[in-house]
Amino acid sequence: MSDSEVNLTKKSDEKKDTYAIQPDAAPVVTEHELAGLKYKATVGMLPIKDALGETKAGIFYTAYSVESSEPRPLTFSFNGGPGSSSVWLHLGALGPKRVRLGDEGEALNAPYELIDNPESWLPFTDLVFIDPVGTGFSRSVKQEDEKTFWGLKGDVDSIAEFIRSYLTLTERWLSPLYIAGESYGTTRAAGLSDALMDRGIGLKGLVLISSILNFQTARFQRGNDLPYLLFLPTYTATAHYHQKLPPDLQAKPLEEVLKEVEEFCDGEYLIALNQGSALPDDKRAELVSKLARYTGLDPQYVDLTDLRINIHRFCKELLRKEGRTVGRLDSRYKGIDPVGVSEAPEFDPATVIAPAYTHCLNDYIQRVLGYKSNLPYYISNPDRLWANWTWGDAGAGYPDTSEALRRTLSKNSFMRVFVANGYYDLATPYFATRYTLNHMALDSTLHGNIENGFYESGHMMYVHAQELAQLKTDVEKFYQL
Repeated sequence: MSDSEVNLTKKSDEKKDTYAIQPDAAPVVTEHELAGLKYKATVGMLPIKDALGETKAGIFYTAYSVESSEPRPLTFSFNGGPGSSSVWLHLGALGPKRVRLGDEGEALNAPYELIDNPESWLPFTDLVFIDPVGTGFSRSVKQEDEKTFWGLKGDVDSIAEFIRSYLTLTERWLSPLYIAGESYGTTRAAGLSDALMDRGIGLKGLVLISSILNFQTARFQRGNDLPYLLFLPTYTATAHYHQKLPPDLQAKPLEEVLKEVEEFCDGEYLIALNQGSALPDDKRAELVSKLARYTGLDPQYVDLTDLRINIHRFCKELLRKEGRTVGRLDSRYKGIDPVGVSEAPEFDPATVIAPAYTHCLNDYIQRVLGYKSNLPYYISNPDRLWANWTWGDAGAGYPDTSEALRRTLSKNSFMRVFVANGYYDLATPYFATRYTLNHMALDSTLHGNIENGFYESGHMMYVHAQELAQLKTDVEKFYQL
């Protein structure tokens, strides 16, 4: 192993394995160029210490910077899960390299390829991609300490400490600071904005990609009717894409159809769900007909759902007769389904691009950027992290960091928020995000601090080449404000 490598060696004691981190190892620095833009890549492990100075974990990061006489914006980026590394935003959207996919975001056959990314954000901001503890190469020093970091609070605190330490070590305290998070990464970003503010660290902006701040909007549980309302417009968008709507709706532009459905959700559908079993029979029959019209599902099926269509059942039911399912992360994708009578898809067809990212990341980090390690790089680690994740007091109900975001905006009225929404995202639907933002009790003088962008793609809207370019254009304008 090279002297520049952070060496995590597995050791045994009488009870369990632990990981020993050598925090003094220097990061690996290499120089590169993208379309004439010269930049430096820095790859390393930053030790996370407790109040007594004891190293508790190492957080792996990949940073890109461009030399400048003036302080450049600095963006910290991560993905979600919880349990995902930063690979998706790193090699899918923001970084100087991206995984080659089809123009619509479809998986391609091996050999996989990493190509220059002309839509990288590097021309207007330096970038730091963070892998939270338990993802990528990031590890706790002792296995018994893992759960310290695997929870809403511990996760936010560790990333806040990473940012504070990084700013100090790299002397970047005067750089305008941004955070870009995706999916659960937006939950983390909102909580982090408040945690950083409490530490005296102010952000200039947040970029929330496929946002979920209030989990009540996405948990299909008896007694919680919100998801049935908030997922419906994305069901409609999905049915429109797959040509399953009635001819009159199919002939209209998607945005026009969605506006009609949103009004239905805000009015007639909301009232009907609130009535529950008190809903009159004639009104129920009318609702069944409209829901079938807006989802492309059979009226009898809609009736059997009690007007409440679960996301997994929708993904299975829409194309059941064709032996296909639609994706949760991106409902444009179709999956093969061998069991016609099941109530949920066997797998999410939007995840078939994962091998390309796994192969390219491992080759890129070690061969191109020169970081040598035989540890497994956890692209995703949901089985361990999700199963052991601690949601805190909110775990008994619905985790919600929108209140943290409201507090931050109230304290730091200069901070702006850009929210990117995919029309075909059934993991974090755009209408659910709208609901959350409209229910933050944000002061009216701050409404203009939040801007939305909409894209005809899914959860990872950037896998679609055209939407990737549009996302960069929108975000670059946001950074100039």
